[in-house]
Amino acid sequence: MVKKEKKVLEKKNWTNSFMLIGEAKINEYTFKTDEKSEKSDWIYNSLNLGIYCGETCGTVYAELMGGYGAERDNVVYVHGKDENGKDDFDNKFTIDWDDRFDNDILESVGDLCFLTVGLERDKNKKVYYKKFLTPYDAIAYIKDNLKEDMIVNVKGNLRYSTYNDVTQVKKEINSIVLSKIDDSSKYCAKFTQTMLLTKDSVGKADKNTGILPIYAKVLDYIREYKGKEVKTNIPYDKAFEYELDLSKPEISQKVVEKVFKVLKGVTEVTFEGDLIEGGAVVTATEDDIPNDIKTLIEIGVYTLEEALTKCSVNSGREKRMVIRKPNIKIVEDKEGNKTPIIQKFDKKYEEEDLILDFMINVDNDETSEETENSDNNEELPNTNDTSWLDKL
Repeated sequence: MVKKEKKVLEKKNWTNSFMLIGEAKINEYTFKTDEKSEKSDWIYNSLNLGIYCGETCGTVYAELMGGYGAERDNVVYVHGKDENGKDDFDNKFTIDWDDRFDNDILESVGDLCFLTVGLERDKNKKVYYKKFLTPYDAIAYIKDNLKEDMIVNVKGNLRYSTYNDVTQVKKEINSIVLSKIDDSSKYCAKFTQTMLLTKDSVGKADKNTGILPIYAKVLDYIREYKGKEVKTNIPYDKAFEYELDLSKPEISQKVVEKVFKVLKGVTEVTFEGDLIEGGAVVTATEDDIPNDIKTLIEIGVYTLEEALTKCSVNSGREKRMVIRKPNIKIVEDKEGNKTPIIQKFDKKYEEEDLILDFMINVDNDETSEETENSDNNEELPNTNDTSWLDKL
């Protein structure tokens, strides 16, 4: 029997972006400039910026880092433009580190190679934008011009990696500019992510909260895997969430069937969602209040409500990626006709395509055999019965 050749995992038309709108939060750990590596000649700048994105999303952190080698010939890797001025990713070349501000050279560089910063206004109160070829220079400029509580719009890309077998998500900044929004109710933390779904992606919904886990796979590029050079995209396991409306079980069941359920193979779909970061607050009761604070309540220093607020504690930092809806993209054909389509593609891969030969680990080679029984004539549940969640 001829072994079927696996498809290459491509990120064609793949999206992994984020956008944060809110107030910049700066502390002693936000910037590191001209730090020296203990292991090499590397000198770098880093940015770990918190953006308060409203009560729902909390303070979301994004980052940026870059530098140079003090004892080496440094270059910047870039790509050029095509004849229409658009980014030509096949035209790759390097620029000497000392030439990174040479405008004549930068004219030939594709727009997506630059980091955009807009934190100053000109005399007409219009935002003044600067473009940087390296994170090292962008961070230095941001440090000089970003102020506490500035309302900014931060955009970038989600980057995935693993640490202790747990998938980590970094929000890597590629632009930070002053926002036009001045109403805190419009702050947000959005993401758009293409992901791969299989028949095992839909988890078990929580009957109290309606949160449905979605166990997806996301692709990201890796140069080395456990010391071996591979230079390819690999699939990372990543859990997302979807919030079911428990008051509308019929609609929720249809959403799961239409949007998330995969019968065969691997489905590629792009979703929009919210990034939620912050501590879950444990609300104190009157019994939780210490006696010395109760004394202050008795003599009128604190009201009971004030004391309860003070005694409520933050239980730790949560990081959630909550799916809201599939992404719709406008596609233009050769005749110029534009059509909106949902970015969902069934049977993009077979499940075995996601098992890369160099990543096979027999210790993690667990399989589960589950038989799915469906009955097209089954009645939809009533609104008082949550047993339908067990069937998702």
